[in-house]
Amino acid sequence: MARVLVTGSTAGIGLETARQLGERGHDVVAHARTPERAAEVRAALPGLADVVVGDLTSLTQTRHLADLARGAGPYDAVIHNAGVGGGAPSRTETVDGLEHIFAVNTVAPYLLTALMDRPARLVYLTSGLESDGTFELDDLQWTRRPWDGMQAYADSKLHDVMLAFAVARLWPGTLSTAVDPGWIKTRLGGPDAWDEVDDGAATQVWLATSDDDAARVTGEYLKRHELQTPHPLARDVAAQDALLVRLAELTGVTLPR
Repeated sequence: MARVLVTGSTAGIGLETARQLGERGHDVVAHARTPERAAEVRAALPGLADVVVGDLTSLTQTRHLADLARGAGPYDAVIHNAGVGGGAPSRTETVDGLEHIFAVNTVAPYLLTALMDRPARLVYLTSGLESDGTFELDDLQWTRRPWDGMQAYADSKLHDVMLAFAVARLWPGTLSTAVDPGWIKTRLGGPDAWDEVDDGAATQVWLATSDDDAARVTGEYLKRHELQTPHPLARDVAAQDALLVRLAELTGVTLPR
């Protein structure tokens, strides 16, 4: 059986991912933003191996979360599920002065990846909107462009695919993939979503734990267990490296090579 960390696992797809993993007999470490949410997920999933707490809008708390998560490991797989949507009507900043969507969806998975021990498998949740993403290296945080929350979200989901592919390239001993869970009926997905939450979790559970040859891929983007064609920039090595450099500058932490 595998030991798996799932970030953002107190609700929605993350909670269902943790539930499915536990149901299959795996040791699951959940992640909650606050102690109150940690208590809620412990009540919802009493079989959890552990719950680690940290607010991904804070660089300090994300670094501390990495320490806590290392202490609860080691892991066979880490699923970077945590994320926020693009519904914000205006640009907002975190306590560190980072644009909120960029901080949670892009910076946090990068920082956790860089600070934690390398697992055998890494799964980064993206979105089909990654195909509409742009890579504005000089304006990753929307300080110059007129604010567009959904475009900022799409950009961050492109960043996630780029990060997954960069890790696959730089860490050949780790299987690193990106997953589009679909448009799922959750609070984040909204009232018009049509995909069920169990379907939204199934592919990442499979990638994190299955011995099927089809699940043991790296540097790929999947949906419903099938390979997808990502945004062309996702495979651009120069763009990947530029993103890693900028994230290292913002966090003070360089991804180990």
